[in-house]
Amino acid sequence: MRAAAFVACLCAVALGLGACGEGNEPVRVVPPSAASSAEEAGGMDALIEAAKKEGTLHTTTLLRHWANYGGLMDGFEEKYGIKIVNSNPFGSSQQEIDDIKRSRGKATAPDVLDLGDAFAQSATRQGLLAPYRVAAWDEIPPNQKDPDGAWFNSYGGYVSIGCDQSRVAVCPVSFADLLKPEYQGMVALNGNPTTAGSAFAGVYAAALANGGSFDDIQPGIDFFAELDDVGNYNRGNPNPEAIVRGETPISIEWDFLNLRHVDELRGTDVRWKVSIPFDGSFSQYYAQAINKHAPHPAAARLWQEYLADPEGQNLRLTGYARPVLMDVMAKDGTLDEVKASRLPTVEGGAPAFPTAAQLAKALRVVEKNWTAAVDG
Repeated sequence: MRAAAFVACLCAVALGLGACGEGNEPVRVVPPSAASSAEEAGGMDALIEAAKKEGTLHTTTLLRHWANYGGLMDGFEEKYGIKIVNSNPFGSSQQEIDDIKRSRGKATAPDVLDLGDAFAQSATRQGLLAPYRVAAWDEIPPNQKDPDGAWFNSYGGYVSIGCDQSRVAVCPVSFADLLKPEYQGMVALNGNPTTAGSAFAGVYAAALANGGSFDDIQPGIDFFAELDDVGNYNRGNPNPEAIVRGETPISIEWDFLNLRHVDELRGTDVRWKVSIPFDGSFSQYYAQAINKHAPHPAAARLWQEYLADPEGQNLRLTGYARPVLMDVMAKDGTLDEVKASRLPTVEGGAPAFPTAAQLAKALRVVEKNWTAAVDG
């Protein structure tokens, strides 16, 4: 029976029906633009060949220092000979969504997206994403991927507090500390939480530190309103240049960004310290997705495979980001243990994550209430 099934499978392939799936069912090969897996694209070799023929991948809002996107883009180009064109590197998750709507049908449209989970869910509800399951799909935890394949999380981190010890006598280690009068005009947030996933996470963490919950983000908004009222909130962008100039001596942002600042600011007068606030520990991951109307559909799918491969996952560690497959790789021996050992220890055990419904609700509350409370 096994031999007969194998012969049937070979015949299916010969007839152009594709590879055999579970239960010896042939998988019909479709164009890359319609493929929901590498298998449906004819296998990984066929996907690579199609992507090389396209020759280009359009990305958007990818900062080279963010979770080591510089290393990932360089590695992808070198490995496959595919040129990456990255637009709007300082953009936000919401701007990515706006971009693919505005550029639909254009050859310059973004092929792939990197989104905070709340924004990935929003894009999914709007029907903007192409379902695609990478080879490692089954190993990705269920709460780190869309059940229908619209997106998967690749990397993440914890909300942290960065501080320049050269300019701040005693660095804060909690959200409660940030309200102290000695931090007048010092405390910056990385972006606007209505459009940027990093800032949105900062508000969520502040909520957890002030009596809120995954179901109630309003205390986080109230915290920043109070931070503004006492004169401690700083609306500057906490990038390395601003930190060196002394404009943003305290920054609330992902730990992988704050930890990267330590490397970036060596040789300057800045002494950057990173703490994960014990009163508001919040972890979140970033989603990878494909534009439903990607002009380079094969390259887009190959990029997803690269990000989920051990090579791409270990490159995340180079930028201090936590790979979504970190536990799996630790067990199978593919994890770069040296780089993993550099990550800060987090109190409180394994992180908890808000559900899709909680994230969607929280984003609606922030979009409705943030401007009037903090930016009004």
